[in-house]
Amino acid sequence: MNDAYEARLQAWVGRELLTRRFGQDPVNVPMIRHWVEAMEDGNPVYLDEDAARETGRDGVVAPASMVQAWTMRGYAASVRRDPRPAGSDELTALLAEGGYTSVVATDSEFEFVRELVPGDRVSVEEVVRAISPEKKTALGTGRFISTLRTYRDASGEVVATQGWRLLRFRPPDKAAEQPAAEEVRSKALRPRPAVNPDNAFWFEAAREHRLVIQRCADCKSLRHPPGPCCPQCGSFGWDTVEAQGRGHVYSYVVNHHPRHPAFDYPLVVAVIELAEGTRLIANMTGIEPADVEIGMPVVLDWVDPDPDLSLPAFRPADAKEQ
Repeated sequence: MNDAYEARLQAWVGRELLTRRFGQDPVNVPMIRHWVEAMEDGNPVYLDEDAARETGRDGVVAPASMVQAWTMRGYAASVRRDPRPAGSDELTALLAEGGYTSVVATDSEFEFVRELVPGDRVSVEEVVRAISPEKKTALGTGRFISTLRTYRDASGEVVATQGWRLLRFRPPDKAAEQPAAEEVRSKALRPRPAVNPDNAFWFEAAREHRLVIQRCADCKSLRHPPGPCCPQCGSFGWDTVEAQGRGHVYSYVVNHHPRHPAFDYPLVVAVIELAEGTRLIANMTGIEPADVEIGMPVVLDWVDPDPDLSLPAFRPADAKEQ
């Protein structure tokens, strides 16, 4: 980076990233309850008035580690574009100008001044404390951005501070890494399925490119994944039917991480509802991730990653196959 860019970056040290902003809601017991249940924190001072008073407090208090939660904007506000950019947006744009487009949080250090109680209105403000020189890390070359967040109550008294550090870094050059990645991929085997006495028949059929569905021998209900007992009638008797190989996308995700060398990414993993009514999880083929849609008709395809493994996959159905 040239000296002019470095000077522009360092000019942010001491500047305000976030002007004092109050949280959407005051400290309240319902949110405390959700928090402690999620964290499995059984300390009674958070929900039991009597227990809190026995410790010398005036009543219940909020867990100290919740202080940041009280000032979070919520989903709607986080995606709404503000016509007046915040300081954080300006600094992010400047870092992106230098190629530092990826981010990961590295440190968070709290100091708590007093406990919060129901009814407290909490605000947060943030200033830049330091921007490091360019450093090489395992994730890529980047800079550590250190900030200080100050949390206050309605009267302006400090209730907590948070030292916060992010690493803004340049993502690795994928093109330069590609030959090595291709070499690794060519040697890597896909993970082996967990085959047991209850599902071995299914994988054996897959090796023959047959997609079968387990059927109860008594009530004739279909089930997948395979199991020893019918969930409808409790029967242990079963046979199979062969699926038509048609269905639709019931749901899907696009996997980017963590990466396994046997797969190409991004990887579409879909829940397919078969024409017979059962569902299974499979990869999508022959389509870009951005083009996958809930409800789209699909037909059976097969993936043969190595001589010992065949798995069903699904591709978009053309007009004749729908």
